Amino acid sequence: MSGVSGKVVAITGASSGIGEATALELAARGAAVVLGARRTDRLSALAERIHASGGRAEVLPVDVTRRADLERLVAAAVERFERLDVLVSNAGIARTGMVAELDIDGWDAMIDVNLRGVLHGIAAALPVFRRQGRGHFVTTVSTSGLKIVPTQAVYAGTKNAVRTLLEALRQESTDGVLRTTSISPGYVRTELADYIDDPDIREQVRRRMATLGIGPDAVARAVAFAIEQPDDVEIGDITLRPASQN
Repeated sequence: MSGVSGKVVAITGASSGIGEATALELAARGAAVVLGARRTDRLSALAERIHASGGRAEVLPVDVTRRADLERLVAAAVERFERLDVLVSNAGIARTGMVAELDIDGWDAMIDVNLRGVLHGIAAALPVFRRQGRGHFVTTVSTSGLKIVPTQAVYAGTKNAVRTLLEALRQESTDGVLRTTSISPGYVRTELADYIDDPDIREQVRRRMATLGIGPDAVARAVAFAIEQPDDVEIGDITLRPASQN
């Protein structure tokens, strides 16, 4: 099965940014999308846009730190559309700062969302993929895990942990049932900076996003490219960044 049209795709972190753009891109290409996020008002508005364009979309409140929420997201896809072809794990947060600041609560939050949230998605979807004989995990990582810089140690650490997790899962799953794709965006114009507590760092990141960042639709097209490949073709890693990003 190749192409995007007709596939059923669940997306976490779908209420804004990359998740929202991915939902719009895939729905426009004929996929049925099942959208999860905490901000259900935004999800409902997004689903209305998709429906108005003739697309198919369902929404659920999802907090990826709660395993049961991911189980409900996967179950909703199977119940409504009879299967799940792709899980796009996109929910993520950034709490930047020097390690010496000991922002332990921030560390815990990033581990819970960025790493444990992905694990919860895998735990929920993997049995379904195995039962179907086909499935695809697409996960948003970051170029922060490729170029390590001060203030991003724990954030980059969670992203690299996910990168390692997906590579190990790939090696454990060479029977043709599973595909895994890591998407590593650079500066993208999203709301990610809004969650940075340090006001100076937050403003610096916002400026760089505004002047340097690419649109989230560029990442959405990369996700679609990975999904549309035939089942025997796996796009393991995609790195995309602004052409002027060093």
